Amino acid sequence: MKRKLYDLAAADPSFRFSPYCWRIKLALAHKNLSYDTIPWHFTDKDAIAFSGQDKVPVLVDGKTTISDSQKIAEYLEATYPNEASLFGDVQAQAITMFVKHWAESTLHPALTKILLPAIFKRLAPKDQDYFRATREAVYGMSIEAMEAKRDTYLPAAQAALEPLRRTLGGQDFIAGIAPAFADHIVFGALQWASLTTPVALWSADDVIASWMRAVLAAYDLV
Repeated sequence: MKRKLYDLAAADPSFRFSPYCWRIKLALAHKNLSYDTIPWHFTDKDAIAFSGQDKVPVLVDGKTTISDSQKIAEYLEATYPNEASLFGDVQAQAITMFVKHWAESTLHPALTKILLPAIFKRLAPKDQDYFRATREAVYGMSIEAMEAKRDTYLPAAQAALEPLRRTLGGQDFIAGIAPAFADHIVFGALQWASLTTPVALWSADDVIASWMRAVLAAYDLV
């Protein structure tokens, strides 16, 4: 049975933008594992109820179902040890966890209010009410207010990107000479941004753009 990955989609089912799903698509490519994606929408809770929760990514690998991007990556590492390692040695795996926490506590929050209005416009109509209600409750303002204040959020986004720029100024990938799950984590966040917002957070000749192209090229995804 071929692996199945439930992957967040917009109104256009081919438009896939979840940073967490992108982590796993890159991890599967890294492990040279084939899979089919199943487009999933925010309100399709019943479609993944079998996984015991209501968020993607969800990976079905034969009789095994795994959710949460970190748990999926750890499952792939343990289940397919003969393929290239996602983490490297114990020390590298520990550093990967630091990258994960930095991305989720610093990078994602710096990007979110820039991206949410653009994401809202791309969603299927059945998802928009849900998305508006849940996100406006978290951030205490309307989607429209976020969009009106977009420029005020840009300095924080650039500050959050600075450690990445400095790192990539001295090495090809976050993990060193080749991409690994640390790269997948950060790539997922920036792919989320590049796909959804018209705001240019980096230029074509920025080291970040070069790194993103190199990550995709490493897995023949260009």
